[in-house]
Amino acid sequence: MPRLALYALVVCALAVAAAVISFVNGSFIGVVWVLLAGLSSNMSWYYVRRARAERAETAGTAGV
Repeated sequence: MPRLALYALVVCALAVAAAVISFVNGSFIGVVWVLLAGLSSNMSWYYVRRARAERAETAGTAGV
């Protein structure tokens, strides 16, 4: 897993935890944490897919 994808995944997990804590405490700032979790989740998927595409491209050109 690429390093940036791993960092984004950690941020996503921390944002989800912060959202849960915010909502349990009755604060609606948890909505911001949910949005941050969604953004970081998408970033993680993006970096994983980009790494897979780069690996497939280098494997495809190596056989030529």
